Amino acid sequence: MPGPHPLGQPRVHVTHTFRSAPADVFAALGEHENLGRLFGARITRLRDGETSRNGVGSARTLKIGPLPAFVETVVVSEPDERIEYEITQGSPLRGHRGIQVLTPTADGGTLLDYTIHFDAPVPGVAGVVAKVLTQKISAGLPRLLP
Repeated sequence: MPGPHPLGQPRVHVTHTFRSAPADVFAALGEHENLGRLFGARITRLRDGETSRNGVGSARTLKIGPLPAFVETVVVSEPDERIEYEITQGSPLRGHRGIQVLTPTADGGTLLDYTIHFDAPVPGVAGVVAKVLTQKISAGLPRLLP
């Protein structure tokens, strides 16, 4: 388990309970093309992972509205348990790391704990971005899977 993030507490923290099993949630969150529904973005797969299609090293571009596209790369992939990704190109945000932790629930579903750490060089920008991301993720997760 990684230590504390260098930027401190997460800017975004969303939890969501799915009725689906962890394997199904992991597959849905790991499939890059599915994330367009989650973020309201155009997603383009850049490359597959080192040992699996959506595993470590897999990368995607995200294009949200008129903003410039940026690249996210998967840096941790623990099947049915955890996905971590970082923005690796094209964003003014610093230290951006998304962490999705999946925990089975007693009824066969999955609790997703999703945090995103980042900072911005311009004061106030990180707070605005965090608010928008929290709203988009909270609204998009129920549409990802039951």
